[in-house]
Amino acid sequence: MRIIAGSLRRRTIEAPAGLATRPTSDRLRETLFNVLAHRMKDATFLDLYAGSGAVGIEALSRGAAQVTFVERVPTAMKVMRGNLEKLGVREGFRIEASNVAAYLRRAGVERGFDVVFLDPPYDAADEYGMALGLLGGAAMVLLAEGAVVIAEHRRKETLNEEYGSLQRTRLLLQGDAALSFYRVIEATATE
Repeated sequence: MRIIAGSLRRRTIEAPAGLATRPTSDRLRETLFNVLAHRMKDATFLDLYAGSGAVGIEALSRGAAQVTFVERVPTAMKVMRGNLEKLGVREGFRIEASNVAAYLRRAGVERGFDVVFLDPPYDAADEYGMALGLLGGAAMVLLAEGAVVIAEHRRKETLNEEYGSLQRTRLLLQGDAALSFYRVIEATATE
């Protein structure tokens, strides 16, 4: 795997061994960050189910001011820390050794994320509803105004159009994968 663009462009990173962690492909990361390009300068980025850290590291490479990685698997965290060290990234990030549900339920610890990316293991399909439900509900305080939440999922897996206050605004399909983009639904005045 490699970093696609930005200050760390073309540098290689490692992925955890085995099938438990499925890193976002280079091609899909390139598509994702082409869509997010106008949002990356000085952004605060939340990488849920971070695995190797590839997506969050790409965000840092492309100008994000701060990335928070949330990962609970020790072997994945070891690889992520190794990748950050290998690339010489010493600041602009935090690693939360936590499961995503616990992190999101502590909503309010951090606030103002401009971009949230989540990519749970494909075999843990219930994690999508849990994480997106919390981000569209109790954990919505984590989101900055105008924030975007992106879920990577199997192309064949259907995610809801809405999760609480989050509404899907875009669906990108690429190979066997898909990216669902969500934004907070603006409340409308009632008469």
